[in-house]
Amino acid sequence: MSTVVYVVVIALAVGLACYFLARFGRSYFKLRGKRLVTCPETHQPAAVSLEAGQGALKAVIGVRHLWLSECSRWPERQGCGQECLKQIELAPEACLVRLIVTNWYAGKPCAVCLRTIDEVEWLGHNPALMDPEGKAIGWEAVAPEKLPEVFSTYRPVCWDCNVAETLRREHPELVTERPWTWRP
Repeated sequence: MSTVVYVVVIALAVGLACYFLARFGRSYFKLRGKRLVTCPETHQPAAVSLEAGQGALKAVIGVRHLWLSECSRWPERQGCGQECLKQIELAPEACLVRLIVTNWYAGKPCAVCLRTIDEVEWLGHNPALMDPEGKAIGWEAVAPEKLPEVFSTYRPVCWDCNVAETLRREHPELVTERPWTWRP
């Protein structure tokens, strides 16, 4: 065989590998992330994650099959029939926790400074919540399955106010309170 044939075969192999790798990556990123579903058994919110790697591999070969890798109701109910997957199949993006939280913040005023929270910046400057007692808490303290309850009783706090409130709460000796006064 000539060199041209080898080059063509290698180019086809690389192109095919890139195609399947792109399909795998696209499927993987669509399937990853916590999701909030209503458990068909208890009719209560449950936080689930899909087996993104296996699902993406199946998608590459054209088979659409989803299964859970974790659920907030496990290990007690690990043997369930995973009927909640139908909710994810019907609206895969709508049940993503990150999207639910982002939509909840959209257009709401900060509980401290009253500025409108327009866009949530999840890479480093996460917004927070203010509990009914007035304490600002970060998202890491909230279990995803508790989101409906939290959304009904907590108020949004922008990142700037969360930092200030955390400093005020954790290091009151470093904060000097100066009441605001209007000066013409």
